[in-house]
Amino acid sequence: MSAGEGAAGAEGPELGGLELVAVARVAKPRGVRGEVAADLLTDFPERFEGLAELIAVTPAGERRRLALEGHWLHGDRVVLKFAGYDTPEAAAALAGCELAVPESEAVALGEDEFYDWQLAGCRVETVEGVAVGAVAEVLHLGAAPTLVIRDERGRENLVPFVASICVEVDVAGKRIRLDAPEGLIEL
Repeated sequence: MSAGEGAAGAEGPELGGLELVAVARVAKPRGVRGEVAADLLTDFPERFEGLAELIAVTPAGERRRLALEGHWLHGDRVVLKFAGYDTPEAAAALAGCELAVPESEAVALGEDEFYDWQLAGCRVETVEGVAVGAVAEVLHLGAAPTLVIRDERGRENLVPFVASICVEVDVAGKRIRLDAPEGLIEL
């Protein structure tokens, strides 16, 4: 029910207000032509095909557009070449940056599939309308994702994100309704 492409960093001056989705994080420079090796933050590595640019979000939250000249997969990473980064020294400046696309360019998911960033912040209530809290994060530990739901007192409930329990998911309205079995949630 959930897939990976993460929400990305703070707003920068030229790209302020633009909601971003992280698809990779630069690990280090690679090679002598200014390429970088990046850890994939997406379940869709094929998404780099046809991309003309990515938005780099620095660890300090600054944003800048990067023209993508080429890419290839290497093991569990993607190697990227950006215009204007033609030496290992220039590429080193990108280390630690998240690479993102506008939210509008996120890979379309099937019906009843959601990104973790779409679920984060959703208000959660029972089918009877009793408030449980809000989704603080989504954990991927076993067969099904697990919602970490935090109430106003800071208590957490862990709820499997499965259709039999999360019976209504409205990401546009930021609301999830649960039909939880007895003892699953503490109210």
